[in-house]
Amino acid sequence: MVCLASLRRALPLLLRATTTTTPRFLLPRALSGGVGGGAAVDARALLRGHSGWRGLRVAARMMLDSSDSAAAAGQMQPQRRAAGAVACSAQDGGAAGYASGGWAREDGKLKCGYSSFRGKRATMEDFYDVKLTEIDGQAVSLFGVFDGHGGPRAAEYLKENLFENLLKHPEFLTDTKLAISETYQKTDTDFLESESNAFRDDGSTASTAVLVGGHLYVANVGDSRAVVSKAGKAMALSEDHKPNRSDERKRIENAGGVVIWAGTWRVGGVLAMSRAFGNRLLKPFVVAEPEIQEELVNEDLECLVLASDGLWDVVENEVINHEAVSLAKTEDLPESVARKLTEIAYSRGSADNITCIVVQFHHDKTE
Repeated sequence: MVCLASLRRALPLLLRATTTTTPRFLLPRALSGGVGGGAAVDARALLRGHSGWRGLRVAARMMLDSSDSAAAAGQMQPQRRAAGAVACSAQDGGAAGYASGGWAREDGKLKCGYSSFRGKRATMEDFYDVKLTEIDGQAVSLFGVFDGHGGPRAAEYLKENLFENLLKHPEFLTDTKLAISETYQKTDTDFLESESNAFRDDGSTASTAVLVGGHLYVANVGDSRAVVSKAGKAMALSEDHKPNRSDERKRIENAGGVVIWAGTWRVGGVLAMSRAFGNRLLKPFVVAEPEIQEELVNEDLECLVLASDGLWDVVENEVINHEAVSLAKTEDLPESVARKLTEIAYSRGSADNITCIVVQFHHDKTE
């Protein structure tokens, strides 16, 4: 275990580069969406009438059992209900393009915080989703960061549909990896079919984490990333899908595509990543098949960080991994960690949208 005192001494060095241009936080917001888009919830209104609750219980965006949706799917769905969670906060910067928030499971075993910032971009193409549910008595948590390119529509579609589709998969509990892989690719097909404008070519990455009981599944498409802290050490659970990766280049060329240098390596001289949702004009060279890593949730697993490349691009991977884990160990609330990581990325010159989700695991040492 890393010494907390040494990490606290290191924290001021990490934040020294942070400028005074810090986003301001104004209004409550739901835990699913993108800045300037998605379903907003007035947290104060939810709080009224529930003063006996410890803070704000998240009702919005949680998964509820629906006989209508089960019938529409054409098959019996597992029994689902919203699981107990307490929202720590939810804030939205409105026109400033900044949102943050967090929640904790009532059993205290899991805390989550997120931060999403438009940054220096004129538009916001990052979206995020956090869901907590229970299926047949099994606790399930889902976290996702979706970084759009060429427009926001693919990323927003994923926010609205990817986890909904995954939870409906008949093998979700029995073969979670298969369910994730098939759902990613089916959702990609559904998005392309839903786009009536053939001239649009929106695309999106997806970095997701699915916690089912004692197993954590991290799936990645594109160049958003996932990092965990395990026994005090940072460990990447995803590898960027870049066209110059030897295996990716071979796959693209075998499908009849080409990888061309145009400022950086690009598929067809256009897209600087080799896997993505959407991007109709680059099919079948750019695919939405995820790479999936599985981790056992035990006392060694301390925290998880999912983020768009607006965070990861501004500092070398090994350095930012260390910062993410160090911050996660020196803050009580993961929302504070997510916000500080966002601020550090912005202060270090990130020119992209920046979205970050931090999940902290708390283990009962007596078990």
